[in-house]
Amino acid sequence: MIRIESIAVAILLAGALAVPAFAQTEDEALATEDRMRELERKVEILTDELARTRQDMGVPEDIELESEWGLGPAASKVYSVSKGLSIGGYAEARYTDVIADKRKSNQEDTFDFVRTVLYTGYKFTDEIVFNAEFEFEHASTSSHEGSSGGSVSVEFATLDYLWRDEANLRAGLMLVPMGFLNELHEPPFFFGNNRPLSETNIIPSTFRENGVGVFGRVAEIVEYKAYVITSLNGAGFSDSGLRGGRMRGNRANADDLSFVGSLDVEPLPGLQVGGSGMIGNTGHDQRITVLPAFGGGSLVLPQARLAVWEAHAQFQRFGLHARALYTQALLDGARDLTNALRLTGDIAPNEVIAEQMEGYYGELAYEIMQWLAPQSGWTVEPFVRFEQVNTQKDVPTGFAANRNRMETIFTTGVSAKPIPNVVLKVDYRNRNPRRGALADEINAGFGLVF
Repeated sequence: MIRIESIAVAILLAGALAVPAFAQTEDEALATEDRMRELERKVEILTDELARTRQDMGVPEDIELESEWGLGPAASKVYSVSKGLSIGGYAEARYTDVIADKRKSNQEDTFDFVRTVLYTGYKFTDEIVFNAEFEFEHASTSSHEGSSGGSVSVEFATLDYLWRDEANLRAGLMLVPMGFLNELHEPPFFFGNNRPLSETNIIPSTFRENGVGVFGRVAEIVEYKAYVITSLNGAGFSDSGLRGGRMRGNRANADDLSFVGSLDVEPLPGLQVGGSGMIGNTGHDQRITVLPAFGGGSLVLPQARLAVWEAHAQFQRFGLHARALYTQALLDGARDLTNALRLTGDIAPNEVIAEQMEGYYGELAYEIMQWLAPQSGWTVEPFVRFEQVNTQKDVPTGFAANRNRMETIFTTGVSAKPIPNVVLKVDYRNRNPRRGALADEINAGFGLVF
């Protein structure tokens, strides 16, 4: 694409060539000077028009995308445009080869186009910004003989009022600010083809709910968010975690609300430390239907109070990446909730919802191309991650924990980026439950943002 500067230079040259080569009178010199000034004015107008057209058509700039307000770089594009429409997105695909315990685990090799995402935003003014993510999962909503269908969802849709760096307002379907990946979940910006289970089943990524709140940045090193959101629905909890309790903005029950807050600090260049927490009831005064085998009828879902918190730290500098996260969920009322959901068939007769869930992981990566081929433009980062997840950490007295839900996961692999916005990934993942079997996997995939 011809750059704006090249066009401007060409116009100036054309104007200069139009000036006669022979000696000029004083009047002619003045006329030439006026003509040059008019030519410069027209170049400025043309430059502005070309820049505006470039933006309106979504022509990419020659700059690397950057994260803003904790969102992924592609999701942040709308904040950097001068005005009007912004378009971005991301995609990822993954091939999984089951290499051990395949028969015991009943797992199969798969090749999945995991998701295709479109970000659309509109900046009405410097203060009023709408931003949204539309996600297509697993390539199709229809099912086939070997698999169930995918889904099409609004992942978030928020209206921001940007007052000042220190204090801004947000309302809509909001990504809940917990952990590393719930807000910044684009594939080039996390290692491995699979997200850590701690940030999937306990922090129920991708976790979004309708709400309203404030966010801001203080002294360039402290970033905070504080939202009131619709609570998770306890009727969707299971022995595998909290993920089934997400209402995702879809006519969400709003009898119970939760408060969620996060705080991140960058005390030194490249070092980030922070944490977040959420608390609220999960019953919503809803009536649930009892199975005929248990007498039929209906009952009010027992009230269970949920508190989830996490602490995290990350260091990224000199090619080194180090990250650690610990999270815990505490559910007051798990006994009554378990008994009620057994009557409705929402959980199995021998299934129990835990009073306490726990997960943590640590990972290390190092960029090696700075030493091997610094002029290549590639970044290549071998990584290793160790994780433990236990969604049955502590169950109500008299119930037996499901030891299949107590896992140790070891993942190692390589992420390679030919350009910053495209990643190629290969990893080996070993999952070891305390009871039962889960297959070892080799995963290969790609991801991109734009």
